[in-house]
Amino acid sequence: MAAVRTASAPLTQAAGVGGGVVGESVPRPDGILKVTGEFAYSSDLWHEDMLWGFTLRSPYAHAAIRSIDTAGALALPGVYAVMTHADLPAETHYGLEIRDQPVLAKDRVRYHGEAVAIVAADHPETARRAAALIAVEYEELPLVVDEATATAPDAPLLHPGRTDHHAAHVPHPNIVHRQPVRRGDVAAARARADVVVRRDYEVGMQDQAFLGPESGLAVPAEDGGVDLYIATQWLHVDRDQLAPVLGLPADKVRLTLSGVGGAFGAREDLSMQAHACLLALRTGKPVKIVYNRYESFFGHVHRHPAKLTYEHGATRDGTLLYVQCRIVLDGGAYASSSPAVVGNAASLSIGPYVVENVDAEAVALYSNNPPCGAMRGFGAVQACFAYEAQMDAVAAELGMDPVEFRQRNAMSQGATMPTGQLVDSPAPVAELLRRVKALPLPPERAWEAAGGPVDVRALPGGLSNTTHGEAVVRGVGYAVGIKNVGFSEGFDDYSTARIRLEVIAGEPVALVHTAMAEVGQGGVTVHTQIARTELGVDRVTLHPADTRVGSAGSTSASRQTYMTGGAIKHTCEAVREEVLRRGRARFGAAHPAWAAPERLRLADGKVVTDGGEAIGDLAEILGEEAIDLEREFRHRPTEPFDLGTGQGFGHVQYSFCAHRAVVEVDTELGLVKVVELAAAQDVGKAINPLSVVGQIQGGSTQGLGLAVMEEIVVSADGARVRNPSFTDYLIPTVLDTPSMPVEVLELADDHAPYGLRGVGEAPTLSSTPAVVAAIRAATGRPLHRVPVRPEHLTGT
Repeated sequence: MAAVRTASAPLTQAAGVGGGVVGESVPRPDGILKVTGEFAYSSDLWHEDMLWGFTLRSPYAHAAIRSIDTAGALALPGVYAVMTHADLPAETHYGLEIRDQPVLAKDRVRYHGEAVAIVAADHPETARRAAALIAVEYEELPLVVDEATATAPDAPLLHPGRTDHHAAHVPHPNIVHRQPVRRGDVAAARARADVVVRRDYEVGMQDQAFLGPESGLAVPAEDGGVDLYIATQWLHVDRDQLAPVLGLPADKVRLTLSGVGGAFGAREDLSMQAHACLLALRTGKPVKIVYNRYESFFGHVHRHPAKLTYEHGATRDGTLLYVQCRIVLDGGAYASSSPAVVGNAASLSIGPYVVENVDAEAVALYSNNPPCGAMRGFGAVQACFAYEAQMDAVAAELGMDPVEFRQRNAMSQGATMPTGQLVDSPAPVAELLRRVKALPLPPERAWEAAGGPVDVRALPGGLSNTTHGEAVVRGVGYAVGIKNVGFSEGFDDYSTARIRLEVIAGEPVALVHTAMAEVGQGGVTVHTQIARTELGVDRVTLHPADTRVGSAGSTSASRQTYMTGGAIKHTCEAVREEVLRRGRARFGAAHPAWAAPERLRLADGKVVTDGGEAIGDLAEILGEEAIDLEREFRHRPTEPFDLGTGQGFGHVQYSFCAHRAVVEVDTELGLVKVVELAAAQDVGKAINPLSVVGQIQGGSTQGLGLAVMEEIVVSADGARVRNPSFTDYLIPTVLDTPSMPVEVLELADDHAPYGLRGVGEAPTLSSTPAVVAAIRAATGRPLHRVPVRPEHLTGT
């Protein structure tokens, strides 16, 4: 059998080049390959005798399947296999938390674009044509599109007979999960309030919009198993969902990470993985599936759209007395990670503020809209937009500066969350706000070149040349958010690392093997930096990520540097202990320092004392016998939130970020230009400062997109996606991305490796409300919905 050309080799080769230890800015080893187009992504995978797979998808959002006729497709020359639900060999459903999603629809479809049949052919165009020849008879059914239709007395039950562990705790089968959070006495606090502000908010459905669509290659193996080369966020959870569907033991489903072109949560769920493997096992040939951009919009989950109602009460001196809120998340047709998103939205619903009296509730619905699940910010984004708009509104009612009002109520270390959890690490909320406010503002009317023509690039509308500044006004807005780090609510969150230390050509070399999915977050630099720091060797190589090592968990929840970085640190410490044990056995009599191993460390390929004296050479200690160890790392345990009160130690760590947005708005045309989006964030410890700033700027850009342009539009009459392309679904380009000054604080969390704090998600929260606050300041319009559209600003 010919070898598979994978996307792992170039990255692995590059990862061994260069240097850098913890705290140094290290360029990404894959950076040049990506910007020059030489990096191999999963869509570049190739096998000499492979087939191509294609998926037939439903044109309806809710319909009964009366019949499926595959004869026309099977008769097409070049077609090797056509599979429907009836052809599945074992388990027929999968899911991250609730196994409610069919591999292929059986008797009905529940959303526009649901997979109905799959085809394998010798050419991608043949596979597409074959899928078009499959005749499916549908009968449209009534739609569930919002809370009213989901919970009406005659509502169609999208998942009748639910038996999952959430079913007993929801008031209606079409509610996926419900989580209240109650603390104090809201009614009594309301009676004492001088100012009460109650408003409704709405957040549209955002797409992760990664640049590399879903793709992978499944290769049947001689042992009856399958090898899957895949772009994903979590190799082991993919394997654990695939094995029952394929009817194989887990050890016969082997996954290797291939080049990933972005993820942001959308690759946590299965997309084409099961389809490729099923076709490969059916045909006995390798099968490659690559989605086009249109299909990608139907092939992954999105950010939950939300409707939120908030009421804040405060005293005249600016002290928050209570918050009451309700957050309704549309989870779409299947559960995905909606239960966890609900837990985040509820527990973080009031923001990084001290409030003694809280009555909050978050729910997620089943509907016939597209499935929603993980996306950067994971439930906290929707809540942050609403509570930060409320903070501005209450400050306005009090006649207070909005930053001062936030600082007056800001939590700090020692505060208690509304869930009853103590914030036992730094929470510099007031300081982050102070820092962004203190930054110098960008110059006004930058489009007016002295004595020269107007620079339209600096105006709203840019190169479209729609304005020369006649109706352009400036606004400044602030926001701050709180995000949990890692998996929560009692989840057994762990990561595994295997470290091999050996001598090659007379020099000590470390090989780091984890199952971490590198999706652009920069683990390929961080993990080598940690190994160099802990083992004192310069040559460190990353093994391709696969399921031949223990799980690293998902590349999500801002957890990989904390968890897999922690696993590498933990395993390196075990390797170092073994080095010192061998050294003591061999050279202990030669130097008295060997009697105090706690005062020894590894540096520059040697064992050195805390005074810097070298007392042993690693190459000599190791000789021809390598050290090869695998260890697991866990953070401190969490617990589920109480389903009645929401109390509990639910989160392992919190992260905080504040933004100041400066915008210019053409009030006649409704066009917005974000001039600057400044951020301040506490990262605990910047393992790679260059990467940290990149993560903050990247998260800020996604939040900007949600503020002013990004939304999947679903038709009200048929729950169909109307804009599944980058022509109609807009994302910020380099021309939309403003200057982004970043202030990085490093206030160590004593519970975390190196004191670090997850970075990637927090900036996505506060960037959206900061931009909208700035637009409000410029226009005076209330703006209770994102994304903000031109008609919201012009009133037309």
